[in-house]
Amino acid sequence: MLIGYARCSTTHQDQDLTAQRDRLMSLGVDAENIFTDVGLTGTNRDRPGLRESLAAARAGDTYVVTKLDRLVRSVRDAKDIADELEAKGVSLSIGGSVYDPHDPMGKMLFTNLAMFAELEADLIRQRTREGMAVAKARGRLRGKQPKLSPAQERHLVSLLDSGEHTTSEVAALMGVSRGTVYRAKERAARSSA
Repeated sequence: MLIGYARCSTTHQDQDLTAQRDRLMSLGVDAENIFTDVGLTGTNRDRPGLRESLAAARAGDTYVVTKLDRLVRSVRDAKDIADELEAKGVSLSIGGSVYDPHDPMGKMLFTNLAMFAELEADLIRQRTREGMAVAKARGRLRGKQPKLSPAQERHLVSLLDSGEHTTSEVAALMGVSRGTVYRAKERAARSSA
């Protein structure tokens, strides 16, 4: 059986899931045997679609991906997944080429593909950090905005201090989580100390 896996790191799944699905089906994978993850990066190994697809693969099956960077974004993860599939007796097909872990040239090419996938992930992170630094320098990156204004936060603390309401009640009254209430109380305690 052919087990397919496709991943799209943005929540706009039309970005490339359709192309990956079409390519997997052209490689012989049945639509019901294609597992997907949307909005998760390849550097995150804890992906439901990945977990389910690896669990579905049995001895004699072929695990199919369109490109290695859709499966992983690090050399270590590539090796771990390839080793896991090999131990189960499952072949790994990357874009139609079956990876042979016993062939020295195949191992070298696989490792190089994994290195390029990891490099691309590193470059994306670097560009993101640079963009954030530029935005911060221009005053456009302000971080997460507080849920409550200073006046609302003072009112929240006074409600808590009155002893008439529980934390849950204050949270419900203010339309925030209990965590927000606790943090507001901690900030008030620090500022008064």
